[in-house]
Amino acid sequence: MTQSLNLDYRAAEPLEGFAQVVALEGNKAWLVPEQTSSCGGCASSSVCGAKGMGTIASRLEARRFQIVNDFNLRPGERVVVGIRENALIKASITAYAIPLCTLLGAGALAQWWAGSDLITMASMFAGLAAGLWLARLVAARLLVRGELAPRFIRRAAPGESCSVE
Repeated sequence: MTQSLNLDYRAAEPLEGFAQVVALEGNKAWLVPEQTSSCGGCASSSVCGAKGMGTIASRLEARRFQIVNDFNLRPGERVVVGIRENALIKASITAYAIPLCTLLGAGALAQWWAGSDLITMASMFAGLAAGLWLARLVAARLLVRGELAPRFIRRAAPGESCSVE
């Protein structure tokens, strides 16, 4: 029986970025994404580690991620990694839409049923807690299935960089 690649041509092209291998642990490689020239200028730069609180080492540590080292990667190597665009959409829906929908749904239901602002606010907090719990379950499922994990695409050519306009 021959082994074939499972290619989904309907899927969008992966979003690519450069990363550097910083450590190896068994068959795992730890990578840190390289900052582009536009990094540090967006509204979420303090969260991603481009700037913000703490030392440079602690910010880089927070941005580290792992991939399976099936490609004999070595520390110091630059690689191109990618993630499917639909993975970012799934992660955004999981992190934002699920808690927001449960919060608003619980509030609307409580307002319709009880008509009391105090009960509505309490229900909204309960809805938010339920939504965060549900989002955590969905995120864990996506992680187990490997849908949110960056993938090794290729080694970066010497001098290759992002073409950010």
